[in-house]
Amino acid sequence: MTNDLIKETYTLSNGMTVPKIGFGCYNPKGGDTYGMIRRAIDAGYTYFDTASLYETERALGQAVKDSGKRREDFIIASKAWHDEMGAGNVREAFFRSLKRLQLDYIDLFLIHWPRPNTQCDWKKLDLETWSELEKLKEQGFIRALGVSNFLPHHLENLLDHSDTKPVVDQMELHPGYLQEAAVRFCQEHEILPQAWGPIGRGWIFQNSVVNDLSSKYGKSFAQICLRFLLQRGIQPMPKAMSEEHMWENADVFDFEISREDMWLMSCMPQTDWLGEHPDLAIPQKASNPDQ
Repeated sequence: MTNDLIKETYTLSNGMTVPKIGFGCYNPKGGDTYGMIRRAIDAGYTYFDTASLYETERALGQAVKDSGKRREDFIIASKAWHDEMGAGNVREAFFRSLKRLQLDYIDLFLIHWPRPNTQCDWKKLDLETWSELEKLKEQGFIRALGVSNFLPHHLENLLDHSDTKPVVDQMELHPGYLQEAAVRFCQEHEILPQAWGPIGRGWIFQNSVVNDLSSKYGKSFAQICLRFLLQRGIQPMPKAMSEEHMWENADVFDFEISREDMWLMSCMPQTDWLGEHPDLAIPQKASNPDQ
């Protein structure tokens, strides 16, 4: 059964079109990642977001191969972790990802984190990494370049010193943690903001604001969160294990949150932030080059 709900698209600054909702392949609990992705494909998702850090590239590549669908029917995105940055490192990291995915090219390739530590010359390192990715794009291995967890000062470094503008910036974004300045900067520079963790990590089920709006609109907590982000011009990347939740997450195009309720959600107190700031907290889990 095919899901025709995910039919609306964004057009990126390079002209590439992408579905307004993607599917996040991060699977922190492990388990049957391959089965999860096959269910998502069967449910109609075509934009899949992974990373070397997630250790789900192999499962995604195999699921796409086994789906029987054309390669061009998919948008596949992956990322280089902070220990894979640098001119030589990122090229090798990219081809490891390409091999794990069993693909000839990757649609979007992102720098996952703007700096590997708090002491390095991150501006120089980001530009070296970006320059190498630009070469891979020119060679036809990548269709578009993006970043993840970059704040305005990180983005300005790329915009001021390179010829290629990021088409997306994937950040932690959800009601209660909107990173307004970063989202505004992206939208002013035609960079599509993407949301990881778009429904938070469980707090939402106790939040009175979202709870009331869920009852008001007759939609689930997750649907309210996802619709809110879409109306803010943000592309959510939800993940789900069950087919039921996959369909539910896509069923957000038949209603609209009112202007007043959008303001109510936008002004909620900050809550459920993961606690990792790109300039202050450097995640330590390393990617596995042999995975």
